Amino acid sequence: MALQIYNTLTRRKEPLETLEPGLVRMYVCGPTVYGKAHVGHALSSVVFDVLRRYLEYRGYRVLHVMNYTDVDDKIIQRARETGQTPEALAARHRLEYEQHMQDLHVLIPTIRPQASLEMGTIIEMIERLVAAGFGYALEGDVYFRVARDEDYGRLSGRKLEDMRAGTRLQVDERKEDPADFALWKAAKPGEPSWPSPWGPGRPGWHIECSAMNLHHLGEQIDIHGGGNDLVFPHHENEIAQTESVTGKPFARYWVHNGMVQLSGEKMSRSLGNLITVEDLLKEHEADAFRLLVLNSGYRNPLTFTDEVITQAEHALERLRGAFKPGSGSAGGGGLSEKAAEARRGFEAAMDDDFNTAGALSQLFELVRAINQARDQDASSDALQAGQTTLRELAGILGLQLEAKGLENREAGRLLDLLVEIRDELRRARQWELADRIRDRLAEQGISLEDGPGGTRWVVSP
Repeated sequence: MALQIYNTLTRRKEPLETLEPGLVRMYVCGPTVYGKAHVGHALSSVVFDVLRRYLEYRGYRVLHVMNYTDVDDKIIQRARETGQTPEALAARHRLEYEQHMQDLHVLIPTIRPQASLEMGTIIEMIERLVAAGFGYALEGDVYFRVARDEDYGRLSGRKLEDMRAGTRLQVDERKEDPADFALWKAAKPGEPSWPSPWGPGRPGWHIECSAMNLHHLGEQIDIHGGGNDLVFPHHENEIAQTESVTGKPFARYWVHNGMVQLSGEKMSRSLGNLITVEDLLKEHEADAFRLLVLNSGYRNPLTFTDEVITQAEHALERLRGAFKPGSGSAGGGGLSEKAAEARRGFEAAMDDDFNTAGALSQLFELVRAINQARDQDASSDALQAGQTTLRELAGILGLQLEAKGLENREAGRLLDLLVEIRDELRRARQWELADRIRDRLAEQGISLEDGPGGTRWVVSP
């Protein structure tokens, strides 16, 4: 079966057919850098990181563009509140964001444009819209004529008449239509501005992404992604602007991730219930968060509670436990076939709109097979076929599976040595010393499990 992907525009799954064979042009809306990155940013970044990783595993070359909005009303307001310049504030949070994404094992996008460095491109696109009659200038501002776009609203499913009556529309009596949105904003005292044909000012939010997309990926792209809170007005307006300039369909597939919910309530700055990535990583490992995201399904809301993150941490320990060495000399008992079966199931799940929960289930089936083989006295060499496949498939999901603290590789070798010494002490009937090793390890959160295939150590939850 061909890889299927859910398209918000058509509201159905469709086979992935790229504009150019073997190449995926993907644009993902990045953060507005006016505050610390939060779990919502982390969710979206992990979702599209996994999507990219799987496409590359399937043989595609992915040209991945993720922008930074560093020119925005929110940045200006936060800069005033904190006594910084907007440029310094945005730069600081952009660098923080990049470090956090590295900590979450997110691949670096191919291109990371910043709105403040793309002014020539943005102004040129606005000029083209004005020249074509889709934009009009008013006292230094420039607006987009929504009524000129006959297909406006098809992504969100909203009707223009309803939008005009909506309370979310900003009232400006000068505009031709209350639904028209800003392409360029005239400069106000104390705000950053750039010269333009309409006077000094700065771009509207929506035109920034359209221009950067057009500049770096061309007139048409394969995938446009972001959170589902961007469907309207941001992505709706991007379609209107870009297609009004090019006269071509903009993105073939619109892919949107769900939002984070805390105790059933959407996480947002306005509600004051944000969890920053910095705080997240102080308490939990990146792999645990990724497992939480992977088990949810990218289009679903992500429920974030202490209980579910603890479950993810336990799942992470199960995955890591599969890499413990064998202690016997027996064969793997069909482990190579189990590994091949897990790969087929993994691919089938991921081909079905990146069903990461289904893909994870295949990983845990393989873990079960590996552990059973170890318990049946399999050798380390016999386990290797299953362990190699497990690590490869986990890597496609961005899981590092590197142990933290006492469970890293060096400590793991030391623990293996302690287990070996304890086994020798038990064979020599030196029970007191053997029990002391067991008890001291237990004090450090390491439990020893004695089985027919020997003793193995496990980090206690």
